[in-house]
Amino acid sequence: MTISGADIVELDRIAVQESLRVLAIARSADWDRNTPCAGWTLRRLAAHMTAQHHGFAAAARGAGRVAAHWREPAAYRSDPGQAYRSAVQTVLAAFAEPGVTEREFDLPELGSSFPGRVAVGFHFIDYVVHAWDAAVSLGIGLELPGSALEAAAAVARRVPADPAGRGPGFAFAPALEVPSGSDPLTEALRLLGRDPDAWPSAR
Repeated sequence: MTISGADIVELDRIAVQESLRVLAIARSADWDRNTPCAGWTLRRLAAHMTAQHHGFAAAARGAGRVAAHWREPAAYRSDPGQAYRSAVQTVLAAFAEPGVTEREFDLPELGSSFPGRVAVGFHFIDYVVHAWDAAVSLGIGLELPGSALEAAAAVARRVPADPAGRGPGFAFAPALEVPSGSDPLTEALRLLGRDPDAWPSAR
């Protein structure tokens, strides 16, 4: 499956908006729920998602190497929902700028710079997965169109599965076997180390 630069920006917007819809459902008591991210509550996951939005937005504008842009904001402790809404506006505005997929993104966590189209693809798959993380934590379903799910599976197939780059301290856990006939979301999640069967609310 070939995904153009314009398509990946739109797919990313869809995934990010879905993550926003999901987190908007959270109430005060929900932020302490566990998530599929080992050891992370929903509050901690939202803080990570917020920081990544700001970091990718900075990278889109040539400032990805400035460490401050990747730090989790203190506001997530008192009002994680508002902090997340603000971060969504920031990253979507940055990615909507003309020529964004032709720029170079400095991504310090990955130790390199990447073409914009590739970098936005990284962001896209991250927010499909994290939207799912948040949804199952809250016991609700994920609402993404088939085109986004098929694209997520296609991107997940390209993520290196070398065990040396998976596990604690890395973006994804070791890949899991994908049963024959799996739907695109299940395929993407299992390729990236998530087990949907461990979270019945994913259904």
